[in-house]
Amino acid sequence: MKGHLHCLCRQDQGATIVEFGLVAPVFCLLLMGVLDLGHSLYMQSVLQGALQKAARDSTLESASEATQRTLIDGAVEQQIKNLANNATVKITRTAFRDYGRAANRSKEPFTDTNHNGTCDAGEPYDDLNNSKSWDVDNGQNSAGGAKDTILLSADISYPRLFPMATLAGLPANVTMNASTVLVNQPYGEQKAIAKGNCL
Repeated sequence: MKGHLHCLCRQDQGATIVEFGLVAPVFCLLLMGVLDLGHSLYMQSVLQGALQKAARDSTLESASEATQRTLIDGAVEQQIKNLANNATVKITRTAFRDYGRAANRSKEPFTDTNHNGTCDAGEPYDDLNNSKSWDVDNGQNSAGGAKDTILLSADISYPRLFPMATLAGLPANVTMNASTVLVNQPYGEQKAIAKGNCL
């Protein structure tokens, strides 16, 4: 019996398969995590590049028509769906009168006659976005006109490559955003600032 035990201790056949069985699951999970992260980084890069091109195309005079905007948005969506065909893509445009207002998204200027910090009681204001009301954010949901500054933003969401990511506490869907700011070409005169009175 002692000889058999001694012989068994020296046996190493099958050790490799046991080691592989211990290491393989961890290695596979690590590999899937790296692939998922790489795909997300690549998707962010593609989204930002597609949005930059869309913004440049949108600043042209010909892009002011709704059909042109639809074509530009469709091109961005198609590039995203080439990488994740079940992705949802939402593209928004916000027009501002100038770059400074787009950067700080400030309130529309008004004369605060009663000194309460709010535009009310018939106080005059500058309607920068032509919304016919005083707005805290002076942007307008449109592609704007000549010389206007446009904030173009895209939000996308798509399921992860590997559903096992939820086991690590990650959400089932990847969501990301990209945005860029450009100024429309001076193909005409910028609209005059409208005046109004607060309600």
